[in-house]
Amino acid sequence: MGKRKENSTNMHNEKTIMEGCDLTYAVCMIGGRWKLLILCKLENGKLRFSELRDRINGITERMLTLQLRELEKAGLVKRTVYAEVPPKVDYELTEIAQELVPIWSQLSDWGAKHRKTTTKLISK
Repeated sequence: MGKRKENSTNMHNEKTIMEGCDLTYAVCMIGGRWKLLILCKLENGKLRFSELRDRINGITERMLTLQLRELEKAGLVKRTVYAEVPPKVDYELTEIAQELVPIWSQLSDWGAKHRKTTTKLISK
């Protein structure tokens, strides 16, 4: 990936989001197709890259790598590299991400409760 220009619209929008609404900031931190799913898979403890990949249907290795990097940069995932041969790397939730567990549990309960209703409305 290339580096973005400091004065680009994309950089301006990111700055606005990060400094503006707290809710928007929080959603941006965990938003996207895969981030929340990756975080949920790490809820019960450390996992290696291959374990994460195998537990998330449809994610490519490249996308998993990109999303893990973003989550690590955001301070939500901790990456530990062990000095072994072959190299061993595992991922786990940080304390900050642990605070999200009850929130995504509630969001999951809400989704289970309203999935049928909203799916009917979308398909019309």
